[in-house]
Amino acid sequence: MHSSAFELLDYVVIAVYLAGITAIGIWTGFRRHASSEQYFLASKSLGWFTVGAAVFASNISTIHLVGLAADGARIGLVVGNFEWMACYTLILLALVFAPYYLRTRITTLPEFLEKRFGPPARTVLALISIAAALLIHIGISMFTAAKLFESFLGIPMLTSILVISLLTVTYTALGGLKAVVVTETIQIFLLLGSAVLVTGLSIAHLPSLGIHSLAAFRAQMQSDQLNMVQSIVGPDGTLREFSWLGVLLGFPILGIWYWCTDQTHVQRVLGAKNEKQGQNGALFAGFLKLLPVFLMVLPGTVGYIMFRKGELQLGAAGDPDYNLLLAQMIQRLVPAGLKGLVAAGMVAALMSCMAAALNSCATLISVDIVKRLRPRLADTRVVTIGRVTTGIIMLLAMAWSTQGGQFGTIFQAINKIPMTFAPAVTTVFLFGLLWKRGDLRAAMATFGVGCTAGMAYFILDLPSVGRLLMSSPPLEFHGLVSDPNHGLGIPFMLAGAILWGLCIAVYVGMSLLGPPPPPNKVDGVCWDHPLAFLRGRIKGWSDPRVIALVLFTVVTGLYVLNRVYCS
Repeated sequence: MHSSAFELLDYVVIAVYLAGITAIGIWTGFRRHASSEQYFLASKSLGWFTVGAAVFASNISTIHLVGLAADGARIGLVVGNFEWMACYTLILLALVFAPYYLRTRITTLPEFLEKRFGPPARTVLALISIAAALLIHIGISMFTAAKLFESFLGIPMLTSILVISLLTVTYTALGGLKAVVVTETIQIFLLLGSAVLVTGLSIAHLPSLGIHSLAAFRAQMQSDQLNMVQSIVGPDGTLREFSWLGVLLGFPILGIWYWCTDQTHVQRVLGAKNEKQGQNGALFAGFLKLLPVFLMVLPGTVGYIMFRKGELQLGAAGDPDYNLLLAQMIQRLVPAGLKGLVAAGMVAALMSCMAAALNSCATLISVDIVKRLRPRLADTRVVTIGRVTTGIIMLLAMAWSTQGGQFGTIFQAINKIPMTFAPAVTTVFLFGLLWKRGDLRAAMATFGVGCTAGMAYFILDLPSVGRLLMSSPPLEFHGLVSDPNHGLGIPFMLAGAILWGLCIAVYVGMSLLGPPPPPNKVDGVCWDHPLAFLRGRIKGWSDPRVIALVLFTVVTGLYVLNRVYCS
């Protein structure tokens, strides 16, 4: 698309936003002699609204704006399972994980693993968490934004990466977690406002496409494109990528890792002023996660119709690049003067996600590596190292961001990469919290076997690797494991479930081989039994268990409604 569709006002809006959000971040967070608790945990001063908004904003990045719309067009509302299923895992975060995180007053999640298992487990998780933040939260986010802004604004990829990276790293490094969560709270309103605008305009455009009813809308869709719950086998006889079985078995692996054990998101809960505020903040984020299906996936289905009717150009007709869909929809539907607002919303999404990941990386390196190697290091020096680390991580992520085109659609990339380590991390945390029998040996064996098997799967399923191993690789090839025609045909969600089964077997087997840990090693870091979090008297409507029940009921009801009206 052409940048000429933008007017001067649009560029002014973007420039004012970038300058303003950077200034606000520095003003609210910068302290010349900040302590580590001030810098990394915002002095534990966050209320439930700020916690929930920050958790949601650290998750919803340009990846989601672009990727959910792309997959909404490619395969339909089924990709929205990643949003609604997240509500269930955020309930787990609030009720099962957060109480012990907050009671033990940890700064990082690797620190919790040290309390539960021992120092080696802390080191391994710190390295995994840093790699995840660098590869996924920052690197792929930058690739997504650069691709979007190049087609949307006409700005070269390198230029957009450099400008946004410089501004984000400035207020993140100087202001710490307080700057990050304050800017995230502001950005969430702009982000959601932009998504509402695009959704409203896309629905209003349907009559011009000859669509005046739900039946007419459904008639334009591919089979099951509006159905959130899909059969295991597709019409062509191959396993569906996001069948109900794949979502049921595969999502908990990604969901528990992402929402309950990943420093980038949980750090906002750790900054809560008390346990109840942290729990309710996580649940508030769950209610916000109901929105992307309507505001980000649904517009993609409208874009699919626009593409079919020739209103959008997505490359080759037989192999369209759906990652371009959202940018072209905005150019086609959003009036001049409002494009700058939408672009600022996309910048907001990118900066929120990147700032969250940068701050978590700085925390992990400073607290879990530097502070352990030099425990007597002054607090101010630890904060300084955190600030310098932020810049280094950003440079590494910029280098990796150029590889984002290897994984199909962008949303596939951010879910496929974690399958290398998510099964192991999920197993160690979940069983570590719910079963007192597990010990350090079981945790380390699970990390070793699970991550090795996950890495082998990831490498073998890279299309470039498969083509090297095949004598005559086909033109369209998706990987030795996942390709239904030239590979095993196992979707990555089911592959993840197989890896998870392996990790559980290793963890349970190694735990039973040795004696149980002494009671003093697990008291205070492990539930007495899996349902112990339900104990205690309900204390009014603001009790996290009551709010969790409401969230559970709402999201389950939405699934039922989708099944009734869209299947």
